[in-house]
Amino acid sequence: MPRPKIPNPIVKISKLIKQRTKQLSMSEELRRALYNDVSIDNEVIVPDLVGNTEILSDDHREQLCRHLPARAEGYPWTLVFSTSQHGFSLNSMYRKMAKIESPILLVIEDTEGNVFGALTSCALQVSDHFYGTGESLLFKFNPKFQAFHWTGDNLYFIKGNNESLAIGAGDGKFGLWLDGDLYQGRSQSCSTYGNEPLAPREDFVVKTLECWAFI
Repeated sequence: MPRPKIPNPIVKISKLIKQRTKQLSMSEELRRALYNDVSIDNEVIVPDLVGNTEILSDDHREQLCRHLPARAEGYPWTLVFSTSQHGFSLNSMYRKMAKIESPILLVIEDTEGNVFGALTSCALQVSDHFYGTGESLLFKFNPKFQAFHWTGDNLYFIKGNNESLAIGAGDGKFGLWLDGDLYQGRSQSCSTYGNEPLAPREDFVVKTLECWAFI
């Protein structure tokens, strides 16, 4: 009389794992379809502007909204400094932010029509050392929108004095650098953000600069 066949426990476990893996894979695919491709794209709410912009379009703002830190979400964007209203002066920009406790969106349009800038984790100020947190980032819109987040390589987020402002650094290069007159600037690849240069030319001339707070 033939002996009954006893199921191999290893084979049984293997089949169970394959079945679970297939289920997980399908769940992940469904999650992507439901949330990444549909919900997230449709849930971007662009806040009101308090002040007039000469740079930002609705599309610019919608793209930037996707990269704001949580503590900046839901607040109106309030214009705190503009070269058109307050002049081309780094010191004036510092003074306008003296009492602000908010991340700052710094947006530049250069004389060639390129739009780019930085989101800083706090108001800009004079400092002998680098400050800020990994919430800071760099971005550009030409030829397409790209945001460059903190790589974790260093803590060179922001540093400013009366003569210049630097955002992101490493190996003697700056992600975004502006002179004291907010007129001449420079953008290079830097290890803080692993960014591409923000403008087609490394050295650029500022046409308009605006700073927005989330208050």
